[in-house]
Amino acid sequence: MTVGEDFASRTGRFRGELLAHCYRMLGSAEEAEDLVQETYLRAWRSYEGFEGRSSVRTWLYRIATNVCLTAIERRGRRPLPSGLGAPAVDAGAGLVAGPEVAWLQPFPDVAGAGADPAVVAVSRAGVRLAFVAALQYLPARQRAVLILRDVLELPAVEVAGLLGMTTTAVNSGLRRARAQLAAALPAEEALAEPAEPEQRAVLERFAAAVENADARALAELLTADVALEMPPVLTWFTGRQAVASFFASQPFVGPGRLKLVPVTANGQPSFASYVREPDGTYQAHAITVPTLTIQGIARIVTFRDPGLFKLFGLPQEHQAA
Repeated sequence: MTVGEDFASRTGRFRGELLAHCYRMLGSAEEAEDLVQETYLRAWRSYEGFEGRSSVRTWLYRIATNVCLTAIERRGRRPLPSGLGAPAVDAGAGLVAGPEVAWLQPFPDVAGAGADPAVVAVSRAGVRLAFVAALQYLPARQRAVLILRDVLELPAVEVAGLLGMTTTAVNSGLRRARAQLAAALPAEEALAEPAEPEQRAVLERFAAAVENADARALAELLTADVALEMPPVLTWFTGRQAVASFFASQPFVGPGRLKLVPVTANGQPSFASYVREPDGTYQAHAITVPTLTIQGIARIVTFRDPGLFKLFGLPQEHQAA
């Protein structure tokens, strides 16, 4: 076996979880791809000097985390619209674009051929949109500590060695990160998901309401304090009436304008939406990630960026049946 074959066999199986790790750190699927490539390049260059004092997995996470920390130093956090200002009051007012903002992005399904089910489960749980959005408010090193300890469940002493910190500093940083995250995230009971059959039924009703331009049917699915965000649009809305009014006055110009295709984003059932153009074709429009709770749909984040469809392996044009 050549050195290259040995390197590939020992490191290749970790690519998917490293991709999820870099996404948690950066909030960008596109940047995560680039940083994983950089991680493997650095690992390859130093592979002959790898002495096995740690596992290959830990060694790769050390490289990936340092690559991410360097990247974060070059730019700020990636927010959602709710992290930049108050919700809009008038659902009929014009939308304000924010093209200059480096927005949080959705993340494609982490499952792959031959993937370890346990790793996939951890990866999906750790890339929930609300969780990754909340991570963006943490300082870079605290972010790394929390991910390594609470998502990957690495021992404090191992995290300390990985980040070049003392164990005391790791534990202290973890306490601060947990406190800040708890303040930014809804309570777990508020996020409790319905059982799979009920979840599937709600998603089917949601898709039908959108495709049929039925704002009333959509409103029936929403929680009272539902939020709607649409990056790269700065404007966002909260409350059932405001969200339903926006849908009625803006995108719902008639049945059949939108087609929704089921996808998985951030470990959550989501949709890729295609919009009908004047020539009758359906072109890529947005990735929509709804957050379902037992009370109803609590949040809808629609990423209005057709460029994301490539990340999800989706065509730019939908062939309607």
